[in-house]
Amino acid sequence: MRTLVIDHPLVAHKMSRLRREETSSATFRLLAEELVTLLAYEATRSLTVHPEQIQTPVAPTTGYELGEPKPLVVPILRAGLGMLNGMVKLMPTAEVGFLGLVRDDATLTASIYADRLPHDLHDRQVFVLDPMLATGGTLVAAIDILLDRGAKDVTAICLLAAPEGLAHMEETYGNTDADVTVVTAGLDERLNEKGYIVPGLGDAGDRLYGVA
Repeated sequence: MRTLVIDHPLVAHKMSRLRREETSSATFRLLAEELVTLLAYEATRSLTVHPEQIQTPVAPTTGYELGEPKPLVVPILRAGLGMLNGMVKLMPTAEVGFLGLVRDDATLTASIYADRLPHDLHDRQVFVLDPMLATGGTLVAAIDILLDRGAKDVTAICLLAAPEGLAHMEETYGNTDADVTVVTAGLDERLNEKGYIVPGLGDAGDRLYGVA
């Protein structure tokens, strides 16, 4: 498993604005979209492309197109939806699947309530969108489904991560053949007793969409 924490002034600036308690939902959504586009630039470095002969106004040359099968983007409902526009803006030809998981507040384990993914993901490159890598339970549950269906490699894009979540990911995939990468804008201090990232930015879903 690989972990990439993006160290960039724009990423740090936008993350600081996301963290602010007074940031409105409308501004939070805009910042999340912008931040994901910056993270996606790094997360897609290993995208499969194939050469193609093209004609410029001056001369023929070799260009590159995304390979087949198309990459699949999977936002984890509901908070992952706030990251989707930023991802498809950079990669508009990708296909989109949806996965709904809910975490039990007592056990902190995740269970699936919605699955809108292809049953056959062989040779697909998959990008999972989940704002917070806290305990890692939700992300591991999602990635296991994708790998079981034959995904070629899986990259998780998270706004923030906690050491406990990364440790759980490493324990799960570190000694396996699974090609799993985590790309995040920040690695925070720890989890609190409720499983929230500290200092974090609060509940990403609530901050994106309100508490309804």
